[in-house]
Amino acid sequence: MTTTFSCFDYLLGISSGAVVGIAIAMVAVGCAIGLLIYRFVARRMVGSVKQECNRIREEGRQDAKSYLKEAKVEAKDEQQRLRSEFEKECRERRNEINRTEQRLAQREDFLSKKESAIDHKSDVLDDKKRQLEEKEKKLDNLEEEIQHAHSRMIEEIEKVAQMTQAEAKDVLMNELLEEARRDAAVEAKEIEQKAKEEADKKAKNIVAMAIQRCSADHASEFAVSVVELPSEDMKGRLIGRVGRNIRAIENATGVDLIIDDTPDVVTLSGFDPVRREVARLTIERLVSDGRIHPARIEETAEKVKKELDAQMKEAGENAAFDAGVYGLHPEIIKLLGRLKYRTSYGQNVLKHSLEVSYLAGIMAAELGADVKVAKRAGLLHDLGKAVDHEVEGTHISIGVELAKKFKESPAVVHAIEAHHGDVEAKTIEAVIVQAADSISGARPGARRESLENYVKRLEKLESVANAFEGVEQSFAIQAGREIRVMVKPEKVDDKATAFLAKDIAKKIEAELEYPGQIKVNVIREVRHTEYAK
Repeated sequence: MTTTFSCFDYLLGISSGAVVGIAIAMVAVGCAIGLLIYRFVARRMVGSVKQECNRIREEGRQDAKSYLKEAKVEAKDEQQRLRSEFEKECRERRNEINRTEQRLAQREDFLSKKESAIDHKSDVLDDKKRQLEEKEKKLDNLEEEIQHAHSRMIEEIEKVAQMTQAEAKDVLMNELLEEARRDAAVEAKEIEQKAKEEADKKAKNIVAMAIQRCSADHASEFAVSVVELPSEDMKGRLIGRVGRNIRAIENATGVDLIIDDTPDVVTLSGFDPVRREVARLTIERLVSDGRIHPARIEETAEKVKKELDAQMKEAGENAAFDAGVYGLHPEIIKLLGRLKYRTSYGQNVLKHSLEVSYLAGIMAAELGADVKVAKRAGLLHDLGKAVDHEVEGTHISIGVELAKKFKESPAVVHAIEAHHGDVEAKTIEAVIVQAADSISGARPGARRESLENYVKRLEKLESVANAFEGVEQSFAIQAGREIRVMVKPEKVDDKATAFLAKDIAKKIEAELEYPGQIKVNVIREVRHTEYAK
């Protein structure tokens, strides 16, 4: 222990510079020893590496010699195989060439034979060509001879017939045209007859079904213009003191009250059927009440007007409901109700409109048209008659304006405008409304007609038929539903009667106005009379 502490003390006594020098000397000695060791190890490793490289080189030489020997053997085998394949392919090519040469030789022989045959046929064709040319020359000569003979024959025929060829052609053409015209008339008559039969059958079925399903009343209603009184004394009370009551009635109702010598009745004269109905009801209530003076008259008339307005509105609503037409404007409903008191040729216009609506709906359903449009247009087609006495214009133009004003569809407006043929019907619904209107107005008992107008219509119908050339006399029968035309047999033949009947029918359609249809019968009669003595 004493020695250890002595060394430590000794080291502490050494200076720091001496310590650094010793450390450097020790590092240098370590490096020198390490270098010597590295050189020794490196020499030994280089020697072992050289030996390994020599061994590997020798092994490589041995392997290369064996690989070269094997490659030479494989090359000889491959060369032998390729040589045998080449020789085989050469033999096959030579065989193929031989076969091709044989085929070419055979084809050459065939072509040579074919060429000789063609040469032979060419010679034959040349011979036939020469023969044909000779025949053509002969035919040309024959044609010239025939033409000369034909011209000589024509000259001989013209001398015998005493007319030229052109004249003969005209005669023949006229005969052919006349014959064609007769045949065409017969054919046209047959086609027309067949078409009429089919169309009439179909139309009759549709119209009969529509009328049968409609079942409208045949009785006509007339406007009321006469009021019955319980006694003659009531006339004086209606006149009143110095005529004050009659003036009050006329002022309140707008109609003329005519009191004459007719017993127990007074006559109401007024163009407006609604006003006339107001006056009738007012007078009946005044007579039943017994109190007749101006104040009472005005009060009763005003009450009757309100009640009648309500009745007309209700009538319009019922008509629209019965017809199955919905969505009408309230003003149109009121106008329909006014038609209850409007008549046309004795036919109630509201019932007529309902009937047309029914008929149009039935026919539209049968024909596949728009049923709603047909029924709506049928109900509104005479709407203008409700106010035609108040507004200037025809009931058609007024109805069209009203329909446009209350936003009716263009199809309904067009049907109203065309229901009397003032404009051409462009839709099937318009045509159906025309037909339904004619059926409703033409059925038995629907309308009344004055004797004077009836006679004028028959005379006009006969005059239209008598205006045609060849007509001897005509007769309008069955209340103007049929006209029978007697023709002169020497001027009109049987074939021409069909055309004459058609022309008369077209002229009647163009010049006359009539409900329904008119049947045209053309009759040609030939009588020969001889007496045996």
